[in-house]
Amino acid sequence: MAMRLDQLARDLASSELVGDPGTDIASLAFDNRKVAPGALFFCVRGEKSDGHEFAPAAVEAGAAALVCERPLDLPVPQLIVADSRAAMAPLAATFNGEPTRDMKMAGITGTNGKTTTAFLLRDILESAGVPSGLMGTVKQVIGGVEEEVVRTTPEAIDLQAAFRRMLDAGDEACVMEVSSHAMVMHRADAIDFDLAVFTNLTQDHLDFHTDMEDYFQAKRLLFAAGPGASVVNVDDEYGRRLASEFDCITYSATGSAADYSAVDVGFDAGGASFLVQSEHGDLPVRTGLPGSFNVANALAALAGSISLGVDPDEAIAGLAEAGRVPGRFEPIDEGQDFAVLVDYAHTPDSVENVLRAARGLTEGRVISIVGAGGDRDRAKRPLMGRAGAELSDLVVITSDNPRSEDPAAIIEDVLAGVDDGDAVLVEQDRDLAIGMAIREAGPGDTVVIAGKGHEQGQEFENGRKIPFDDRDVARRHLRELTGKPA
Repeated sequence: MAMRLDQLARDLASSELVGDPGTDIASLAFDNRKVAPGALFFCVRGEKSDGHEFAPAAVEAGAAALVCERPLDLPVPQLIVADSRAAMAPLAATFNGEPTRDMKMAGITGTNGKTTTAFLLRDILESAGVPSGLMGTVKQVIGGVEEEVVRTTPEAIDLQAAFRRMLDAGDEACVMEVSSHAMVMHRADAIDFDLAVFTNLTQDHLDFHTDMEDYFQAKRLLFAAGPGASVVNVDDEYGRRLASEFDCITYSATGSAADYSAVDVGFDAGGASFLVQSEHGDLPVRTGLPGSFNVANALAALAGSISLGVDPDEAIAGLAEAGRVPGRFEPIDEGQDFAVLVDYAHTPDSVENVLRAARGLTEGRVISIVGAGGDRDRAKRPLMGRAGAELSDLVVITSDNPRSEDPAAIIEDVLAGVDDGDAVLVEQDRDLAIGMAIREAGPGDTVVIAGKGHEQGQEFENGRKIPFDDRDVARRHLRELTGKPA
C-alpha cells in the first residue's frame, strides 16, 4: 500500500505542504524506532519528549516525509500542522481507506462497565450473525483471532490499521472501548461511530484530568462528535446531563423512566433475570452475570445492539448466551466450600458495586482484598479503603501496581479511609495477602480479590513488571488449602 503525500493530506485542514507533493508514503509511524523506508513520521510532542527531536533519526531510518509543527532543517518533504498528534487520526484513516465507514462502529465509554458492556454487545452481534471485531482493555479480536493489547484505546495509527485488518478479515462491525485519555489525545478522532454508549462516571483518572467536570467533558466529546445513535445510563447524573444535551436512547437498571428500564430484578448464583420495559414491549431478559452493575451493563448492550439493527428477540437470546468477561466478577473454583471472585474493581464506585453484589450472593462473611495503584489519582485511595471496610466483614489492604511509588505509602493512603473499629488486616505482599484472605474464609463465605482482574503482571519502579495474575495466585492458594496438587 502506498499513497502520494498530497493525496494523503487532501482532506487535512489548516496544513502546509513543503516539498515534493508526489512523494510516495508506504507506512505511518510516530516512534522513530519503528520507521521503515518510505514512512511518514509524525513528530508528536509528549509529556517527557518531543518527537521533533527524533526526526533526524527517523529520516536516517528511511522516513520519506514528516508531519511536524514547525519547519525542520531536514532534506524531506514536511507537512506543517498545528498539532501533529491531532493530525494522526485523519491521516491514518485516509491512508487505510476510511475503514470505519464500511463497518458498524460502536464506542463504549464511562468509568466502569466499559469492558463488560463491550464483550456483551459483541457477543450479541456475533450471535445475530454479524462478525464483529473487539478493541478493549482485556484483548482485541480481529477476524475472530484474539490479540494482546497495550492500552484500552491504541494510538490512532495502530487503531486505524486494526480497523483495516478487521474489514479485510470479514468483520462487519467493531465494538471498542473509548477511554477519556483517547478522546483528549485524539486517538478516537476520524472514526465513523454508528453508536456511542455511556455507562457511568465516577471518580478516577484525576491524575490526568483536573477535576470531575474536566473528566466529563472528555467523555462528552464522543457524543458531541455526532454518532449515529447514543445510548446513555440515566441512573448516573452525568448520563442525565448527556441525555439533556443530545438526542439519546436511555436506560435504567433501577426501574426509573427510560427507553429501556429494568424491573422485577432477581439474582441467583447463575446470574440475573429481569423484565425490560421498552417501546418493543416487555422483554424478559436473562444474563449469566450477577450484580446490579451487570444489569446496567446488560441493558446498555441490549439497547445498543437493537439500535444497530439487531432484532430484540435475537438480542435477548444473544445476551442469555453471552460468556463471562475475564477478570470481571470471575469465579475461581478449586472445590473449596466458599466462593472466590476476582474483579478489576479499582475505583471507589466499582469496589462498592462488586462488594454489594457479593453480599447479595453470600450466606456467610464477605472478605475483600483492596489496594490502589501508584502514579494515579491519590484522592480515590481513602475512598477505596472506606468502601472495602464498610462493605466487608474483613478487608485485607495490600499492594496493587505501585509503579514508582512506595507501596507502604500507598497503603497508608488507603488506610486513611478506614475507621479504628473496622476489621482490617494489612499485608503489603499481594501474594501473601491473597493467601491470608483465603485462609480466613470459612464455609459459605465469599472472598473478593479486587483491583487487577485480568492483568497478568504487577508493575513496579522504572517500568519493572513481574508476572502476576490474581486468578492463578488464588488457584495456587486454594489448591494448597484443599490439598490438590499445584
